[in-house]
Amino acid sequence: MAQDFLSDVELFSTSHSIIDDVILIDGEEAHHITNVMRHYKGDTIHITDGNGSIYKSVISEVGKRNVLAKSIERIQYENKFSKMTFGIPRLRNTDRLEFALEKCVELGVTNFIVFDSTRTVAKGEKIERWQKIILSAMKQSLRAWLPKISYIKSISEVSKQDGTKILFDQNSEKTFHNFLLTDNRSLITDNFFFIFGPEGGFTEEESKAINAECRVKLNDNRLRSETAIITAASILTTTL
Repeated sequence: MAQDFLSDVELFSTSHSIIDDVILIDGEEAHHITNVMRHYKGDTIHITDGNGSIYKSVISEVGKRNVLAKSIERIQYENKFSKMTFGIPRLRNTDRLEFALEKCVELGVTNFIVFDSTRTVAKGEKIERWQKIILSAMKQSLRAWLPKISYIKSISEVSKQDGTKILFDQNSEKTFHNFLLTDNRSLITDNFFFIFGPEGGFTEEESKAINAECRVKLNDNRLRSETAIITAASILTTTL
């Protein structure tokens, strides 16, 4: 089942374990299957478990609150970005943050940390809301890996994470593209954190606290935070 074979299908998801090829779908997904897409017993649908597999399945039972399906074909997709995390600042405009998350998921990014900083205007987490956005983006783009997203109150907490910290800095002479070309082997085996600055930039103390091993720039222009995030995702997913 190649990715292009799925180009014209509707992808659904399940959070339940799949036992003996029997797939249970409930909640909003079951409602969407039966009441929105008008699928019935015997129809063929495609389902992902969010752990890398997509199942071509036949609906075997339709209940009031759930749907049962039987898998007839399964394909496992590799997650080549599993060791890469995007550190994204909490943006003042919620729509721009959500747009950046959505587009990054569509491009293949599967790990996110949203953080507050000294110069962040809007603070706090909306994990439930963000999870719905990345779930929808995963299905829309026919991805098989459900991204993980977490929130931290201070960017200094990133320095405690095990992995290489890459900070996007407009003053750097090294481009992100060149970095990827020279360090692509370790990107597959080691943990990497790609950290984007907030709209007002990092304070000097925050910049030091990140303790970045490398600083890179995207291009010679200064980009909005959400533009930089999406641009980096595009470069990353098309280079590796």
